[in-house]
Amino acid sequence: MNEVELRGTSIIAGKYTEGGGKSFTAFNPVKKRTLAPSFYEASVRELSWAVAAAAEAFPVYSRVTGKDRAAFLECIAGQLEKNKADLVSRCMEETGLTEPRLEGELGRTTGQIRMFAELIREGSWADARIDTNVADIRSMLIPLGPVAVFGASNFPLAFSTAGGDTASALAAGCPVVFKGHPDHPGTCEIAGEAISRALKITGMPEGVFSLLQGKEHQLGIDLVGRREIKAVGFTGSLKAGRALFNAAAGREEPIPVYAEMGSLNPVILLPRALSKRGDKIAEGLAGSLSLGTGQFCTNPGLVILVGKDSLDGFRNLLSEKLSSLSPGIMLSRKAISSYIKGVEAVSSLEGVEVEWAGNGPGSGEEMTGYGCVITATPEAFLCSPPLQKEIFGPATVLVQVGDEKELISALMKTGGQLTVTFHHEGDDLKQFSGLVEAAEQIAGRIIFNGFPTGVEVCHAMHHGGPYPASTDLRSTSVGTRGISRFARPVCFQNAPEAVLPKELWDDNPLGIRRLVNGVWVEL
Repeated sequence: MNEVELRGTSIIAGKYTEGGGKSFTAFNPVKKRTLAPSFYEASVRELSWAVAAAAEAFPVYSRVTGKDRAAFLECIAGQLEKNKADLVSRCMEETGLTEPRLEGELGRTTGQIRMFAELIREGSWADARIDTNVADIRSMLIPLGPVAVFGASNFPLAFSTAGGDTASALAAGCPVVFKGHPDHPGTCEIAGEAISRALKITGMPEGVFSLLQGKEHQLGIDLVGRREIKAVGFTGSLKAGRALFNAAAGREEPIPVYAEMGSLNPVILLPRALSKRGDKIAEGLAGSLSLGTGQFCTNPGLVILVGKDSLDGFRNLLSEKLSSLSPGIMLSRKAISSYIKGVEAVSSLEGVEVEWAGNGPGSGEEMTGYGCVITATPEAFLCSPPLQKEIFGPATVLVQVGDEKELISALMKTGGQLTVTFHHEGDDLKQFSGLVEAAEQIAGRIIFNGFPTGVEVCHAMHHGGPYPASTDLRSTSVGTRGISRFARPVCFQNAPEAVLPKELWDDNPLGIRRLVNGVWVEL
């Protein structure tokens, strides 16, 4: 597909809309030019159409068997792969990301979709439970209803139109109304068309998926406010995620918002590890920090060193490693502007020093994201909120502390995090025995002798954390546990079998694992 074949409108229940409202264009951050065609903001009428179609489709789609929903998901993956060349080409234009990076991300996307297909085909995710010892009581998870999903800027495939939130909601039996990201609307359209084709091929109700194009924030707020929407999936900034959360909480019927909003992802360098392999740690940290030009939600934005007189040496090592790497292109004009402003916000603080790698901001191409190493005294870090906030880009803050008490104070000051990483050797963890327990209180994932970037798509992965990393610390946006966000338990007491879901029938026709009178039973 080339640019002129893009329609530039929303796709609602399998049909392209007419458009005609406010228009906007995508922007190529490498060539620094706008891209054809113009895209049209979804109207109030189109929003109402998409939501009504999802509500109409829900009673039918929610009753589709796991086997048939799995076939639908697998068809989506196949259609995305069929359009691989067009999808990757357009995405490169809209984001500046490289072909290998996007091919890998597409593989991650389709792999994640197929993982959910396998999960629902097997069926035990529904947590079917049967108790007949006292009364006949049966329960299981059922889908919530239509879900609003918002695309992320930094993962235009894996956290976008057919990404993890969409895949897990569809797997649970929930129709999706997807709000496309304005930075890559053409990519959203190609992926949305692939999902629409999969709907037709597998005979699913067309209202199961709609794509709303738009740049205005109000479109998202209005979508969350519609009474037919029963949950929200979001990946993005704290400001935008909190706005959606507040809108959902202010409804007459409040609904859950599962917003993943990034974090500092503290990396703790313990004394023996720093002494034994400081150079290797600096090399790995520079690679992690510059990966994706620092535009990952797991970017290591804070490094805490333990010991005396280690800060200057490690800062020099890290700055040297960063300077040896080629700087990348930021995703958008908004991203580069926000990054530079974030560094500027801390540069004038007392007890803070800023060292840019390479040419620094403003002296090269305007979209180039140069690495930045910021050092702060413990006192400055503890009393300066700007240092405790994510700077979305290849910047990290180094803080040196003297002992475990100071380390835990600095760590706890960061608040909820997606990750905490420890680099240790020998008896480091034994000497600092309270650290892991402290990390458990604030992080969703704890890493040892590694780096936080690179979130594996697997059943055991947890990608979330206490606020402000996410709005629900129990939920994950990566891994099959994410399906539970879009389902709720329902209990049936003394119900005739004819009205029960098949998952709860006595003879277990679906052959799933169930908890029967307190014992897990396989078919």
